[in-house]
Amino acid sequence: MEHHKEIIKSGCHKILQGINSMSLVNLDDQQVHSLVMMREIARGVVDGRDRKVTKNGVITALHYSIEKMVCASRDIIHMLSRMSYEGLDDQRMHLVLRMKEIAHGIVDKQPRVAITRSEILADQVCFVDEEARDSPVVDSIKISNGDILIDEAQSMMHEDEMLDVDQVLRFENGIDEVEESLMSSGFQQFLLWPSDDYITIEWVQDMMFILEKASQKTLPTEFCHVVQTFVVFKLIDAACNVLCKEPNCVEINCLGEDSKVIVVGDIHGQFHDLMFLLKHAGMPSENQFYIFNGNYVDEGAWGIEVFLVLLAWKVLMPHRVYLLRGNHESRYCTAQYGFKKEVQTKYGNQSEDVYNKFLECFKELPLASVIANRVYTTHGGLFRSIHAAASPSEKPKWKMTPRMDLGSLVDLSQVKRTCIDSPHEGPNILLSDILWSKPSNRDGLRVNAGRKLGLWCGPDCTEAFLKQHNLKLIIRSHEGPDARAGRDDFGDMLNGYSIDHDGESGKLYTLFSAPDYPQFGGKTYNNEGAYAILKSPDFATPSFQSFKSAERPMVYPYIDFDADDMDSSKLDSSQIRPQPPPFLLLKMRRDPNLTLSH
Repeated sequence: MEHHKEIIKSGCHKILQGINSMSLVNLDDQQVHSLVMMREIARGVVDGRDRKVTKNGVITALHYSIEKMVCASRDIIHMLSRMSYEGLDDQRMHLVLRMKEIAHGIVDKQPRVAITRSEILADQVCFVDEEARDSPVVDSIKISNGDILIDEAQSMMHEDEMLDVDQVLRFENGIDEVEESLMSSGFQQFLLWPSDDYITIEWVQDMMFILEKASQKTLPTEFCHVVQTFVVFKLIDAACNVLCKEPNCVEINCLGEDSKVIVVGDIHGQFHDLMFLLKHAGMPSENQFYIFNGNYVDEGAWGIEVFLVLLAWKVLMPHRVYLLRGNHESRYCTAQYGFKKEVQTKYGNQSEDVYNKFLECFKELPLASVIANRVYTTHGGLFRSIHAAASPSEKPKWKMTPRMDLGSLVDLSQVKRTCIDSPHEGPNILLSDILWSKPSNRDGLRVNAGRKLGLWCGPDCTEAFLKQHNLKLIIRSHEGPDARAGRDDFGDMLNGYSIDHDGESGKLYTLFSAPDYPQFGGKTYNNEGAYAILKSPDFATPSFQSFKSAERPMVYPYIDFDADDMDSSKLDSSQIRPQPPPFLLLKMRRDPNLTLSH
């Protein structure tokens, strides 16, 4: 009989050890409740207790674990207040300060931020000093429900048990304050920069997961805790080191038998649609290239997330992912169309430095690509020759309308792309042409007098450009359904793409990858987005995959005023509309579905 009891006791001890070593972060409320109940039953057998395990006993166990974590956090704060930061590099200083912030949040009963991986926190403690290595703090962090933090305790129980949990969480500063804090902090993960400065595929995948979850579970003012400025700066620096070495027009050699190229148009801060696109088109790989035609930010509410994810892919696979510049990657557009406001909301008093860092990166983006010597992609369109770009002072005063010749790839290579805003005149006006030009059904090149930036490019220009460079296809972006509304001469872009020129030498397509655009404002078009698929060996016969908008939180916009009201030659701060309270999560959109076109 005694031997039988010992076997049962030994088995319960193993159960107890197994549960103590588990992470509960991915379990639902019922599973957590059952595990804690099982653990308390096993603990009772191991300790020789005969009493039954009750609901109140489970709550007491949760309360004990919470109190144990609070005590551990106090020990951490005390330890960090006595240590010297001398000799710590930026990464370790970042980790120490982050750990201190988490600990203070727990001790102060204001759990604004937390962490779901107890082993990361323990690792951060372990490097502090020798005293810390032997401290019971490290072990106390690895308690049986180390993933059960103060701000998760209420969610672990059923609705009929909430009153008991309310009693557990009745802190001295009042239950209302705790509930308010819990409502504003449902997410507990943040992104750490790799300690060896090398980005891996696992890191990029974790980044996408964290950002997608954070967009649904955090307020924008808490985003700076999810991706701290240190990480933003490190990622942008790594990307700029790659981008600055690329020419204005990148040549993409993808002549492998199984090679495939995905071309993506405007995204405009629609992060959830980008995630859908990457998942369904397939992630970048050795045989799958990606070309993004620009306009990553503005209009949508998640421009930061969009651009950071694409930069991460660029750093990871610099010869498989290519990021071109759009007209919205500028100081002027981002100040008027919402991205600057987004950065200010998400990074607060650090926003000026973060915003300027993004602008530095925008200046490094290439302007065009040539794929397999067959396909030309860019954001806006074609451009004048560098000889036609002479400043007005250099032209004879009597020659008011000089002939405008079509530019070449040689002209493109000479553009100084590091201007943050598109010039209205001078030899570098080609930058404005490349980013702002549009196709026309009327032959010739002419200035876009309405916009005062860019050109109208006729079908004869497309034909001449293709023929001159032995190309078969142009894929440009820049125009969505709003830009095509009321125009009968070109496609309406409601399925995400349009064939605009079709000549003897090849075709010109417009591609737009932001479905349900614009997502804020009065008129909506319920359009689909699209991406182009180019396959070996020809690459010049695209198929287009259209898709509807992905599920996303509905939010307040950051945009200041409509694009149609903008005069690019006159900036007037009085035109900026007052904004509603930034970013409230309201409801979810429909699931996407795909249509395939050729």
